[in-house]
Amino acid sequence: MFTADKYEVIVIGAGHAGIEAALAAARLGCKTLLTTLSLENLAMMPCNPSIGGSAKGHLVREVDALGGEMGIIADETCIQFRTLNTGKGFAVQALRAQADKKIYQAAMKKVCENTPNLDLKQLLIENILVEENKIVGVTCETGETFLSDAVILASGTYLSGRIIIGESIFDGGPNGQRAATKLSNALKNLGVQLMRFKTGTPARVDARTLDFSKMEIQRGDEGMQNFSFMTDAPANNQICCYLTYTNERTHEILRKNLHRAPMANGIIEGVGPRYCPSIESKIIRFPDKERHQLFLEPEGLNTNEYYVQGMSTSMPADVQIEFLHTIPGLENAKIMRHGYAIEYDCIDPLQLKPTLEFKNIAGFFSAGQSNGSSGYEEAAAQGIIAGINAAALVKKFEPLILKRSESYIGVLIDDLVTKGTAEPYRMMTSRAEYRLLLRQDNADLRLTPYAIKIGLASNERIKKFETKLAEINSATKFLTETKITPSAEINQKLSAAGIGEIKTSMQLAELMRRPNVTYEKLSAIFDLPKISSFAATQVEISLFYEGYIKKQSELAEKLDKLENKIIPENIDYHAMQNLRVEAREKLSEIRPRSIGQASRISGVSPADISVLIVWLETFK
Repeated sequence: MFTADKYEVIVIGAGHAGIEAALAAARLGCKTLLTTLSLENLAMMPCNPSIGGSAKGHLVREVDALGGEMGIIADETCIQFRTLNTGKGFAVQALRAQADKKIYQAAMKKVCENTPNLDLKQLLIENILVEENKIVGVTCETGETFLSDAVILASGTYLSGRIIIGESIFDGGPNGQRAATKLSNALKNLGVQLMRFKTGTPARVDARTLDFSKMEIQRGDEGMQNFSFMTDAPANNQICCYLTYTNERTHEILRKNLHRAPMANGIIEGVGPRYCPSIESKIIRFPDKERHQLFLEPEGLNTNEYYVQGMSTSMPADVQIEFLHTIPGLENAKIMRHGYAIEYDCIDPLQLKPTLEFKNIAGFFSAGQSNGSSGYEEAAAQGIIAGINAAALVKKFEPLILKRSESYIGVLIDDLVTKGTAEPYRMMTSRAEYRLLLRQDNADLRLTPYAIKIGLASNERIKKFETKLAEINSATKFLTETKITPSAEINQKLSAAGIGEIKTSMQLAELMRRPNVTYEKLSAIFDLPKISSFAATQVEISLFYEGYIKKQSELAEKLDKLENKIIPENIDYHAMQNLRVEAREKLSEIRPRSIGQASRISGVSPADISVLIVWLETFK
């Protein structure tokens, strides 16, 4: 062993969590090392070829608003954009894009290679060096030691990874990569509590063997559809996806072979994702369902590989071929990559602070699927927070802890570190109490001020943000201060625009609250301030939902008072006899940062919270 170099921050793993963590730390001025098992697989998408989706699109927008990279690269390299839930309210609408996997990887790699303060190395980390409960560095399989003030674990699904295809089982990570077995053992030796989870992926099939005429075409949306608030170009729609369905013959083959399913015969030990089940799990859980939808999604512009979304499986190869051939359009499909399950170790996130730093090891952070979450977007969201807070530790500035009332990232991290997870965690809009406040369209208004404050916002981002904010304020002020009175001329114009006549004097803001009234329509009638379409959308939403937004904001402010009641780190819960025994045990284990966090711990009652509040008032 020899000391090869000294860094302020070392990131283990260059997936979506590791990249955002490393970029954030480096951009905040830390000398940073980003390590990966293979430079060719940086930013790899081993599962679905997409970014965003329900709630996940919100996370991408929030990562972007904080100065992250995922949204920018997605806009540059994705090949179909669609907004989901357009028939529902703005709170649950979300952008999803098909990615060209290889182009996305290459673009992200280029950014990492050209970021000041950031070194990128192909290394297998085997051990975490800790002295007196504090991080001091890492060691590699090459014999090198790298010293560091902070280390971020972003190992994804590689910790003691095991690939399973029916009866075929072998050690490995996604896409045939090596597993990080020694690192998993090193974590155990440090006293880190690990869990065993599993995830899976569908087969990839050859486009030349598919009959798309038997499937329903799925086109992208036109117009401005972007993840990044920095992107001004329209949606880059170059491809189509296709929809088909399983049938009773498919289900019959699966039922006949359930005894060969690794999840049924005990080969798979880990807990799988509830909200992305394998096709065999769907057959068991929904026996009365006649069919399940499948989306055929291209993996990129320069490959024949199509991803069979909705058919994740770890069935034996012969079963995969047999049931695929029962599906309309896939009767002659040739498999290029078989579906597989992967089992892996991940940490129990209850061991982490809201900053994503381990409670018992100073300077050691964890982000992404190594925290028991699932998805590229959840990983990136945790990664940027871990990177910011590792830099905060090193540079000695205030850590960033986002509240549940101001971001989906806050909901995600709070759920993990307060409630833990018994299965791979997936972000959903239903997990957020303040969905109307946390829309994807206003992520910059909510979070870019943090990026500006800590130094992650570029000058261009700051200028765009300030311009948009000024436009919103100017337009809102004009609409609320300008009153119109009914007249034959005005009513004629309103009727022609499909708005409807007015009978009494009213503010333009009141007119904006009518259904189907847009800023553009009013601008054609009245001399409104000229603003961007993005600012106009904010004005429309904020006025139309003003009453609901006000109620949610008032509730959030009341509950935020509990978040601001900080609990001392050295508090001895066992000495507080008025707490119930269960509460003492749970509070001692999780060690919540605030009264608000304590109130969300399972097993801590409102009466226990009252005791804590009284204690804080007495001893502050």
